[in-house]
This record gives sequence, C-alpha cells and structure tokens, in this order.
Amino acid sequence: MLTFAAASLVLIMIPGPDQALITRNSLVSGRRAGLLTMLGGVLGLSVHVGAAVLGISAVLLASATAFTVLKVVGAVYLVWMGIATLRSARHTMKESTDGDAWDRGAKGRKNLRHGFLSNALNPKVALFFVTFLPQFLPTRGSVMLKALLLSAVFAAIYLMWFSLYVLTVDRLGRWLRRPRVRARIEQTTGLLLIGFAARLAFQSP
Repeated sequence: MLTFAAASLVLIMIPGPDQALITRNSLVSGRRAGLLTMLGGVLGLSVHVGAAVLGISAVLLASATAFTVLKVVGAVYLVWMGIATLRSARHTMKESTDGDAWDRGAKGRKNLRHGFLSNALNPKVALFFVTFLPQFLPTRGSVMLKALLLSAVFAAIYLMWFSLYVLTVDRLGRWLRRPRVRARIEQTTGLLLIGFAARLAFQSP
C-alpha cells in the first residue's frame, strides 16, 4: 500500500492538463474555482475507475478506433481550452489592478466541467488504471474490492495534493493576480494545454 501511495503521488505531481486547468481557474476565479476544478478532476477519474473495474477500459484500449476517437475528442477539448486561455490572457493585459474586476468568477458548474472533462476524455488516464493498478492487485480473493480500495487511495492523494496546490496558489494570489503576471501565466497555461493536446493527438494506440 505504501509503495502504491508513493508511486501515485509521483504520478499525480507530474504536470498535466488537470494541473494546468486547476492553476488557470484558481487564478482567474479564486480558490473556490480551483477546488471545484479539482473535484471535477476526481469525478473524471471515477469514470475510468469504474470502467477499469468493469473491464470497459481494457476493451477501449484494445480497440484502435475507440482509442483514436477518445483521444481526438480529448485533444480538441484541450485545444479549445488552450485557445480560450490565450484569449483570456490578451484581455487580462488590458485590465486595471482593480480588485473588483478580478471577481468575475466562473460558475461552479463550469469549473467542475473543466476538471471532469480533462480527465474523463484523457485515454492516458484509462491506460493508467488498466496497466498500473493491476500490478498491486492480489491474484486471489476479492480483486474488485482491492481495486476499489486502491482507487480510493489514489483519489484521496489527488485531493490532498491539489488542495495544497490550490491553497499555495491562493496564498500567492495577490502577486500572481497582478494583470501582467496573471497574463503571462495564462499565456503559458494556454500553450501548455495546446502542447498536451498535440502530445495526446500523436500518441499511438
């Protein structure tokens, strides 16, 4: 269990689309938006957990067509988010430093959707649960129960890591939310999202 927890933490810490979106929404709309995006990410993970436990992910990854469809949809979504973030950066450069202008805040459901889709449409997450998780499952006994337990541990680590991450971004918020700094971060985030999309699109089945 400790080995699984340590490996999971390392994998969660590796920068990816969900981290980019959590950063972006935390800066644009504050701590609550970042936490809701994180919660959406966990819900997206739950889709792959359920699919892996039921064996659907294995079927998906065995089908080149299904894999391609999912990765194209995921890549298009990331490109769309990347372009939207770059456009937001352009508008940010024109903003004043008025604090009230900052709190335009995206609605909670929008932040949840961002996090959910970033993970639910990512076939690499499905690949993780189909290839990584089975290495820690017993060869006998209640395999499904153990798989659900390990998945819950992974989700708990995800929540703890990104909660700390969002709080850190929020703590540094006064400096990070200066229009010029925020615009640079949004530009970087937008380019990263498009880069993640390109990497996902060119990944072979």
